[in-house]
Amino acid sequence: MSIWRVLRIIFGIILAAIFAAVVYLHSANWIKSYDIGAPAAEPIPAATEPAQEAVPPVSETEQPLTVEPTPVPTPEPTVDPESPAGRAAALGLPAPPEIDITSWEFILANADNSISEYAPPTLVTLGTNGQTFDSRIQEPLMNMCAAANAEGLTTFLSSGYRSYSDQQANFERVCRNNGVADGKDYRGFYITMPAGCSEHQTGLVCDITDVYYPIKDSSIENTATFKYLRDHCQDYGFILRFPKDKEDVTGVMYEPFHFRYVGLEAAKYIMENGLCYEEFYALYN
Repeated sequence: MSIWRVLRIIFGIILAAIFAAVVYLHSANWIKSYDIGAPAAEPIPAATEPAQEAVPPVSETEQPLTVEPTPVPTPEPTVDPESPAGRAAALGLPAPPEIDITSWEFILANADNSISEYAPPTLVTLGTNGQTFDSRIQEPLMNMCAAANAEGLTTFLSSGYRSYSDQQANFERVCRNNGVADGKDYRGFYITMPAGCSEHQTGLVCDITDVYYPIKDSSIENTATFKYLRDHCQDYGFILRFPKDKEDVTGVMYEPFHFRYVGLEAAKYIMENGLCYEEFYALYN
């Protein structure tokens, strides 16, 4: 075998070895790059609608601003001008109590409203001088006098119920003693009422003084008993029937001793609003 042939064989073996080495190395790199621990390719998302901008949540302390609707005021009900409340409103007075003006305690007796020969259904005798009254006012009358007595005051039940005939006799006597024929004083105010027109005939009134007075006049207003009764009579359902500043309305002279029962609600309304009974009564008629 020639030297050249041997060299070609050796050279061929070397080339084969180099080729085999190259193939081996290439194969090893491919496996390492793609098969061993290679991260998977991220999938391409499918086409979707454009993403909306995220709105941050509203915290409890940061609530959305809302506009409250403007409240529509409820119209006040129209008051019937011919109702007691309507008549009172026209005079600048608060609404009067809801009462039945035809009830017994509201009977009206005056020069314009005769009660003819009316008499209370039942009479009761009270006081040290045997005065009689409508039995329905016995309890409030006694309670009022007891309250005054508890304050160290004296209460004398001077005059209560008078029948039609009793009032007729009283009218004639007073007119005779005062030299008048119509029962009125020089100013035109009654000092005594004709029979049928006197409050005493209702049995709902009492002349209350601190002691016996043969003649009752305006000077009684200076007594402590009168001042107490004036301030507290409404607490027992009574009113000062003939006030000083209402003589033109009542037609009767000022009598700081004449107290009339009208019930608690009416008494409080009358006394608190400075009315006389005629003014109160007119609200209902």
